[in-house]
Amino acid sequence: MCQFNQKNNIDSELIYLQDNAGVLLGHKFVTPIKVGLLTVTIAYFLFTFHATFTLSWIGEWEGLPEPLYTWIFLTDTIAYIFLIFRFLASAIALATVILYIAKKDFPKTKLYRLIQLILIFEGIYWIGLLLSGIWGIIPTDSGFSLLISTGIPCTFSSIAIPTALFMLAVKLKPDKPQKQAIRWGLFAGIFYVFAFWLSNSGMWIITVLDKGWSLFSQYPELIPSFAATLFGLLGLAMFLIYFAKTSWQIERIQDLKVGTVGAVLVALGLYYLWNYMTWIFFGGWTEWYAWFLGHNLDLWLLALPILGLPLLFYKQKSEENSN
Repeated sequence: MCQFNQKNNIDSELIYLQDNAGVLLGHKFVTPIKVGLLTVTIAYFLFTFHATFTLSWIGEWEGLPEPLYTWIFLTDTIAYIFLIFRFLASAIALATVILYIAKKDFPKTKLYRLIQLILIFEGIYWIGLLLSGIWGIIPTDSGFSLLISTGIPCTFSSIAIPTALFMLAVKLKPDKPQKQAIRWGLFAGIFYVFAFWLSNSGMWIITVLDKGWSLFSQYPELIPSFAATLFGLLGLAMFLIYFAKTSWQIERIQDLKVGTVGAVLVALGLYYLWNYMTWIFFGGWTEWYAWFLGHNLDLWLLALPILGLPLLFYKQKSEENSN
């Protein structure tokens, strides 16, 4: 990484931005950013592939009383149908990255169309959570627990994230000004992190309500996870709002602060990686891990630091040198 930081290596391996797509690539076939980008898309594809073709959830509503039977059947089935769109998005993303890295002259128009298709399919996936959100908001015997773990997070995610992704897809065009695309991209980032904060915090709250605060004396290694979830993710979302405010007037994608983007990716990825590794090394199965490891379709984000670190240490060329 120190060698990567040196100006000679940067000048020989990296270009400033290519094809206005917002993806930093190098002249050489293998660079840290290329490796990171490919790794993240592989993780995105593999985790989604596993979720799509794991069908053990079918029939889990059997034996449940009404109306729980109907709600579980409907929410699981509809969410799975919409999950197929994320699987398509992940497959297209992986193919696009491989082609973009391997092919010297990848057509700009085709690249933008593929990115738009990925954004649209990913947005459709999130719409599938709307019924779960409605279920969580409607008064039931589960009450508060279902509201904060499902109702609020799923309702917010199914509306805010697709809206931002669809608008980004509309505004992201090679022959159009980039200012609006940048703004909607920033909105999408904020909405994603805020959605992660809502869902993960909700699960932590109901875990503590069920187990009590003695859980942390029994498993002290969970304290950093609890704090990172309730306060860390919220802080990251607030920082993204600040970053969006300071980047609001940026006209070109290549003028965004790449190091700041890298820092956000590293922070978000380490959150998921820490929680995953904590269970591997310390164990202690709780409602929190049942959610985080068993029902969390965003675990692929643990690969983000592999891309975020090269971006964090990337030294942008000055306007004078780039010309």
